[in-house]
Amino acid sequence: MIIDLRSDTFTRPTPEMLKFMFEAAVGDDVFGEDPSINELEKRVASYFGKEASLFCPSGTMANQIAIKCHTQPGDEIICEENSHVYIYEGGGIAFNSGCQVKPIKGKNGLITAKQISTCINPDDIHKPRTALVSLENTSNRGGGTCYDHAEIDLISDLCKQSDIALHIDGARLWNAMIAKNESPIYYGEKFDSISVCFSKGLGAPVGSVLVGSASFIKKARRIRKVLGGGMRQAGYLASACLFALDHNIERLSIDHTHAKMLETALLELEYVESVVPVETNLIFVEIKKDISPKHIAQLLKNEGVLVMAISPTQIRIVTHLHIENADIHHVISVLNSIKP
Repeated sequence: MIIDLRSDTFTRPTPEMLKFMFEAAVGDDVFGEDPSINELEKRVASYFGKEASLFCPSGTMANQIAIKCHTQPGDEIICEENSHVYIYEGGGIAFNSGCQVKPIKGKNGLITAKQISTCINPDDIHKPRTALVSLENTSNRGGGTCYDHAEIDLISDLCKQSDIALHIDGARLWNAMIAKNESPIYYGEKFDSISVCFSKGLGAPVGSVLVGSASFIKKARRIRKVLGGGMRQAGYLASACLFALDHNIERLSIDHTHAKMLETALLELEYVESVVPVETNLIFVEIKKDISPKHIAQLLKNEGVLVMAISPTQIRIVTHLHIENADIHHVISVLNSIKP
């Protein structure tokens, strides 16, 4: 038996989701005639209280389209130094938009309005125009951490006052909203654009959606075409996302409970230095400095438990919809049994 805790991207469609996909009504989405795509875009836009949305094959594409829509070449983007848009999207900000980044060192992946305010450039021809602030919620490299409403309010107000667009990379925004009992309408009110992913905790095989105003999405649709993201009978994919909307959001709380169980067990282990306080389904474990995280990962793999050594000192563990309560108890037993 293999228990795969490397990422929630390893989730696969359930039999029920596959059946729903096979029965999807489809058309040609490039012509705007795929009914499943149209339904998904309408529902996700409404979910966040926005005018429109756009189905994309990946979260990276959704983020990169948003950045391109909000900026001009030579502009500057403010984000946390470990943001996905900055370190995990292949240099796309420079390649696609011709912009530069002003990264901020946050706390567990989260930045503040006060930090952002000091990074906004004045109206000076010697400096790039600060055009966009991009937040990530939950923060992947921060350990699945979530922004508080109070800080988002301050950041949103600052961006409005400074005439700067505000985007949220919400690859795991579903997790944040469940963990903090939040309304999606709130995010629609505070952000100019939102990207959400369906192929992580929600279990769809493919797909992200970019949300914004009607004019923003009209521009985004053109950019998606240029990037090669225009697909034909993509309704088979969209139907998986529709299934996830109806069945897999509320159950994310189970993943969070499993993560807390692992956090408690990990803090008791002699070879663990610390654990980033768990808020959602990501667990970042700091291993004691005389022990290699790769060695720990290999010992666990030998026992059928897969995790990721993500730095010279850290292991990442991710709970998801294929992990049952019995699996968690087995993993805890394995964690207690290995001797680094």
